[in-house]
Amino acid sequence: MARQAVPLAQAYRLLNHGPTVLVGAAAGDRHNVMAAAWCMPLDFDPPKILVVLDKATYTRELIEQSGEFAISVPPRALLSATVAVGNRSGRDGDKFGPLGLHHFAGDQVAAPLIEDCLAWLECRVVPEPHNQSRYDLFIGEVVAASADDRVFSGGRWHFRPEDEALRTLHHVAGGAFFVTGESVDGN
Repeated sequence: MARQAVPLAQAYRLLNHGPTVLVGAAAGDRHNVMAAAWCMPLDFDPPKILVVLDKATYTRELIEQSGEFAISVPPRALLSATVAVGNRSGRDGDKFGPLGLHHFAGDQVAAPLIEDCLAWLECRVVPEPHNQSRYDLFIGEVVAASADDRVFSGGRWHFRPEDEALRTLHHVAGGAFFVTGESVDGN
């Protein structure tokens, strides 16, 4: 797996195209991962993101205990695993082993980062109790970011025709997804 550091000032670009993400969390010796379609950049300096985490999720419970989380951006090749982690609760058992997902430690947080993904953001929760309670909205300050240089370099995503399995997933409701399409130059 090839990883490169992404300047924090460009971390928002890892999510700018609105992909479905995998949210990793850990507290003590417990860890979990879930899928989330509602994740977006919020601010540049310091970089912040927003993610919606339902009150019923085990991942949210772990995040509330630890004050941190990790975002991994899965490719098309992980579609089945992404759907599976979104449809199972970590309270019912380990999601990683049965789904063939492997995780690794980040540089700044204990939350698991998922191997074979395309981008990784390590975040510390910016406490906003009202937003968290009322809207299930969590703000994370990005404290480390990295990306797979096969599809992200020079501060930009670039998917070539031969990168079909590496294209990012985008959930459009009801279990339907699309993948990032052809790159076009707007200049």
